[in-house]
Amino acid sequence: MEIITAKNLTKDYNGFRAVDGVNFSIVSGECFGFLGPNGAGKTTIMRILYCFLPPTEGEVTVLGYDVQKHQSLIKSCIGVMPQDDSLDPDLSVIQNLVVYGRYFDMPRKTTVPLAKELLGSVGLMEKMNANIKSLSGGMKRSLLLVRAIVNDPELIILDEPTTGLDPHSRQMVWKRLGDLQAQGKTLLLTTHYMEEAERLCDRVAIMDRGKIIVIASPRDLMNEYGGNLEAVYLRLTGRKLES
Repeated sequence: MEIITAKNLTKDYNGFRAVDGVNFSIVSGECFGFLGPNGAGKTTIMRILYCFLPPTEGEVTVLGYDVQKHQSLIKSCIGVMPQDDSLDPDLSVIQNLVVYGRYFDMPRKTTVPLAKELLGSVGLMEKMNANIKSLSGGMKRSLLLVRAIVNDPELIILDEPTTGLDPHSRQMVWKRLGDLQAQGKTLLLTTHYMEEAERLCDRVAIMDRGKIIVIASPRDLMNEYGGNLEAVYLRLTGRKLES
């Protein structure tokens, strides 16, 4: 079953073409990754998929719904971990999750125990009552991941999910994402970490200058071009990795 389809997806900003007629589909239960240098169009695509931006041209559906006609339905069925910090700085860690759950009509008696369980899964249980302002950048990234899955979404969109995390925290997040996929969730992510893409993604789309260069599994790309995924990336984009 196709969870996401995009046909001739195009996005212009004041005469600049950020996404240039891309086509792709993502099936239920897979982890699909977008790879590319800064400015390649990855985050723009993500924002279109979670209905933050409208496309300029093309047809895009998420869970069978048109992104320009059914924004509310789409938002109710997905989880989003944005690149930017959108946590409420005036609330504690657990309050951020409880308040977020209200957007999905989740009662407090359900959200609180679930929030504690999820915080434990990313090593944040001891910070449950801490104010957001006291968290490190890596802790905030982990909390954004937890918030993205508090509503038990079918599709989880993750924009640079492990940026700023130390190696131990990154491993914890990878395990959590693997567990989610094992439960049948569909994952869509962008990342600058080639090891992350190799480990997590069933398929990747390598982008540059608004276009998709290739879509394939990391293993198939490495077999075709030789070397690891980083070497393939550098060969196809001609650009250095950026974090």
